[in-house]
Amino acid sequence: MTGAARIPLNDYGVLGKPPAPGEWIPTLTVSVVIPAYRAERTLPLTLASLARQTYPAHLMEVVVVDDGERPMEPPPESSAGPLPERLRVVRPRGGAWGRASACAAGAAAAEGEVILYLDADLVLFPEHVEAQMRWHHLADYLVVLGHLRFVPGLDEVPASEVLAAVEAGAVPKLFAEEDATPQWTERRWDQTDDLRAAGFSAFSVMVGATASLPARLLRAAGGLDASLVLGEDTELGYRLAQAGAVFVPERRSRCWHLGRSTVMRREPDVKRHNWPHLAERVPSFRWLRRHPHRTYLVPYVEVVVEVGDASYEEVRATVDAVLAGRLPDVRVTVVGPWGRLGGGRRDPLGDPSLDLRLVLACYQGEPRVRFREAVPDDCFPVPFRLHCPPGWVPSRGAIGSVVKHADRQRLGIVSLALDERRDGRVVHARLERTAAMSRARRCAGPGDDLDDLVHEMYGTVWDAGDKWGFLPAALAATTAPPVPGRAWTDAPGEAGEPGAARALRRPGPLPLRRTARLLRRRLRALVRLA
Repeated sequence: MTGAARIPLNDYGVLGKPPAPGEWIPTLTVSVVIPAYRAERTLPLTLASLARQTYPAHLMEVVVVDDGERPMEPPPESSAGPLPERLRVVRPRGGAWGRASACAAGAAAAEGEVILYLDADLVLFPEHVEAQMRWHHLADYLVVLGHLRFVPGLDEVPASEVLAAVEAGAVPKLFAEEDATPQWTERRWDQTDDLRAAGFSAFSVMVGATASLPARLLRAAGGLDASLVLGEDTELGYRLAQAGAVFVPERRSRCWHLGRSTVMRREPDVKRHNWPHLAERVPSFRWLRRHPHRTYLVPYVEVVVEVGDASYEEVRATVDAVLAGRLPDVRVTVVGPWGRLGGGRRDPLGDPSLDLRLVLACYQGEPRVRFREAVPDDCFPVPFRLHCPPGWVPSRGAIGSVVKHADRQRLGIVSLALDERRDGRVVHARLERTAAMSRARRCAGPGDDLDDLVHEMYGTVWDAGDKWGFLPAALAATTAPPVPGRAWTDAPGEAGEPGAARALRRPGPLPLRRTARLLRRRLRALVRLA
């Protein structure tokens, strides 16, 4: 085996158990980033608990991002506890504000190989950082989630009492586990064998209160979206999943959350605020995209159509069919040599590039169609990409049905055979899952084939294109589309009927429509006679 460890779906169990705390030698550096807004009372307690961590101090730095309108005042000596050896305080630049902006500023200032985000109202158990960092030494594309419980705030428990427990090494005894309130994500952990069986939805339980990930993985996913002021951790989790990440909950990385969270106090308001923003950015949340004709910031499927030597009519047949499908949140990328279309004098009807010009003219006003010179390396953060050759037409429900099939069977690639050329080459459509392709690239070593890696970690399958409603444009124009996923039967026709004619007799909805029209006419005739 070459390259990185190969984890199927989200089943990180293939890595084995990480070493027990205190029984290994860490080597990775970590930057603990703490966004702080009006946290003068709780931040000193968080910093004190960081100063008592078992992870080596020379491998850990702490970056506090002061997100207040004015710089924080230093805490009074009576509530000031020990501080981490390597501590910096930075401010967001350019008047930026909000947790996402603060986290981005902290990550930009961080020097560690791993970024650990923490809220400023947590009191950490001594093994909190070490428990998460054990996993990052096993694979470089893990997102590790800490385990927190909600306990009374400083209005009920004096800061001096909390600080005394930290300095005495008695943080676990500060509150009773059974009296604390678990985070909502813990129930999801319990239901999915600590996310090992969560599949493609593992990202949805990412909460930024305590979460760590490699700095390179964070950069590959684009960092936090600073335009979001709530829900930014869920949205980041989605993009991390598309970048190939695996999500690992670590129950030994424990901490107390002082006071209730915003979600606990105002859950309906938080959902009302977050869902419109997440609907635009997280295509996997299908329940947020119920409008039959809407488009969104991030499409659900990108369809790539490479022009090649195809005619304008062939390209248009494919693109029009995609845009007319039942799946509204699609984007079409038409690939061709657009740069050679100059603006000089030319014979408008004899132009050798006439077909290219007609394709360009046909979709200049369509916002769901874009033009590229070459096929992009990936479609991140769009979760699926479908390659469809021009001249082949998917039925209205074909793309959505193939995507559902890939989800139900947990597949990384679905290839649909369309035709076989004389040279033996199979013309096919191909659906790729972005997360699967990203992880394959991340795990690939010298000489590894990406499709083989996707097959190993997710699964791949070949099927017949006509079974899913993909037809040649000429046949699609004269034939009723099949039900996607159900093979057309080539039942015998009348005596002497040729095969081409039998194909046009394949079952479809037209006979039912004709029957319904005939019944309506007879009913009207009966009414008139009465």
